Amino acid sequence: MGRQFQYLYQAEGRQLLWVIGTLFSVVFVVQYFELPYGAVVSSLFSVGIPAPGKTSLLSSDSSSKLGTMDNMTTDQGLNSSDAHATHEIGNNTKTMERNNEGPKNDFASVMNGALDKSFDGDSGLNGDYSSENISEISKNLTSEKANDSGNWSAVKNASRHEPSLFLENVAADSSFGNIWEDDVALPRERSKRSGGGLISPLPASPQTISSSNTTSLTNLDLHPIILPPDRSSVKEGAAHTLNKDEKLEPSRNDLTLSDHSSISIPAVETRPELPAVTTISDMNNLFLQSRSSSHSMKPRWSSAVDQEILYAKSQIENAPIVKNDPGLHASLFRNVSMFKRSYELMEKTLKVYIYREGERPVFHQPPIKGIYASEGWFMKLMEANKKFVTKNARKAHLFYLPFSSRALEETLYVPNSHKRDNLVQCLKDYLDMIGAKYPFWNRTGGADHFLVACHDWAPSETQKLMANTIRALCNSDVREGFKLGKDVSLPETYVRIPQNPLRDLGGKPPSQRQILAFFAGSMHGYVRPILLKYWEDKDPDMKIYGRMPKAKKGKMNYIKHMKSSKYCICAKGYEVNSPRVVEAIFYECVPVILSDNFVPPFFEVLNWESFAVIVLEKDIPNLKSILLSIPEKRYLEMQMRVKQVQQHFLWHAKPVKYDVFHMILHSVWYNRVFQISVRPKQLLG
Repeated sequence: MGRQFQYLYQAEGRQLLWVIGTLFSVVFVVQYFELPYGAVVSSLFSVGIPAPGKTSLLSSDSSSKLGTMDNMTTDQGLNSSDAHATHEIGNNTKTMERNNEGPKNDFASVMNGALDKSFDGDSGLNGDYSSENISEISKNLTSEKANDSGNWSAVKNASRHEPSLFLENVAADSSFGNIWEDDVALPRERSKRSGGGLISPLPASPQTISSSNTTSLTNLDLHPIILPPDRSSVKEGAAHTLNKDEKLEPSRNDLTLSDHSSISIPAVETRPELPAVTTISDMNNLFLQSRSSSHSMKPRWSSAVDQEILYAKSQIENAPIVKNDPGLHASLFRNVSMFKRSYELMEKTLKVYIYREGERPVFHQPPIKGIYASEGWFMKLMEANKKFVTKNARKAHLFYLPFSSRALEETLYVPNSHKRDNLVQCLKDYLDMIGAKYPFWNRTGGADHFLVACHDWAPSETQKLMANTIRALCNSDVREGFKLGKDVSLPETYVRIPQNPLRDLGGKPPSQRQILAFFAGSMHGYVRPILLKYWEDKDPDMKIYGRMPKAKKGKMNYIKHMKSSKYCICAKGYEVNSPRVVEAIFYECVPVILSDNFVPPFFEVLNWESFAVIVLEKDIPNLKSILLSIPEKRYLEMQMRVKQVQQHFLWHAKPVKYDVFHMILHSVWYNRVFQISVRPKQLLG
């Protein structure tokens, strides 16, 4: 009896082991096909916390599979130049709506709840970011994995954010309020140890923003940008850096990022080939298309500020008709009623958070003199502003990245190297730092962040890193990545005397303007030599010169020529932008824009055809006949409108309503309002 029992016991044991083995194999196979990235073993035995010294990013092999994750597919929208992609975007939008459906208790709601608790307060980021609270958030995020397999990637990335992700830079009282006061203690400390680095970012990496068009850069090995110990050598080197109109020789490696990166960078989407010249009419059509079908990526979790922006959008779209407003002139605007309502809502609603991180001179040290003064004056006035700036990042509708593109070039560019890798890396290190320290960049992929940059190189330096970011750029070339409806054309203002930016404002009345057209400038680019070839010393009505020498006593100088001319020729240099556009308005001369593919400032709200003449480069030989064909009545109307629009291009030590500071901020706000995308549950209230 005992032997029989022992035999049966052994047989049952073998069967049980066989069943367990079979079951384990089935589970293994199922998980292999069902779990993202094929990370079976790590999925079974780990919650995704990286080993010491490793980053929290996905492996390069994993990044290739990001497009398969339903819940992380983002709505890239129609590019500003995508004139032929409306149908595809419509299909993508439907797919996005389906993909974002999920259980009520998903990652978004958990993260939103965590943020709501953590970022309360009116005088700073005073939420309790103790290690216990952050650990609890991390546990909650990890537990959500079982409820929604579609959100596995988001939970996995969130769980990888250990408490040290936030605590490493928070002062002893565990309050974000001290971040405002003390800036970044840890990076500064590291900078001292490394001999004076410009940026020494945190080792922790932000959550990966993934989409079907996302390039994920992995295996982080951050290299801080080091300034020369002797600052005098920087100044000496800066004296030999390229001037604004000097053309940098292209280099294949100029914009190649380091192989070791800690943020995911949205790939620049492929656009249909634009015509060789995008006319002002084409730009108008592209802008309208972007309004109807182009949107930023949906936020990874909802926020109350999104609802406020959606409310503003509905109010603007249904703005009451403006009949008579003494401060605004309807003929200058695309839609003066929408502009006025949007401006009112901006004044009432908008809050901007300015990152305090970043070391001088690249950050927080604006140039306020010369042709790059726009970025400097905006930074100076924005940082001093109390109406729009908030210290409570949770209440912010927009986040300002306070760097100077001019200072970046002066500080880090090696003369005659023709390489800008280190300039790009400097900006990337900064994004790594704020992405690791704060959750806001990763919530929207940077879509609610903005920058203001006037240097010629700014578009190429930011195009890949900040593809979703609202970029206010002087170099607004529609064929070089400027996205109508998202990016803002920044007016290039030449400030000669910072203490008195309005010096010499105005010009002669129309009856005393005896010169038909005027231009003077260095021979930068290909357009100006052609202009001089046809018109220099060819016609007494056309005062077309190269670089004007310093005027002798009794002779007319550059400014006097502008004040005495009917039309001022604004010919491009090496890039599409020129300070002459704003100078012409400043001196009440009708601007003649001679720069193909240039998006004029504040294009989203202003009707440039009402007060400026836009001439194609190919029509330079016919320039005089084009100007003479404009009836005198039409010229007088345009000149009057130039005087009316002038208020929108003036800097004041203390900003005034509708001035250039408010117009820049408004265009950023306006584009954000019309680009915002929300999660489906937000639309349901």
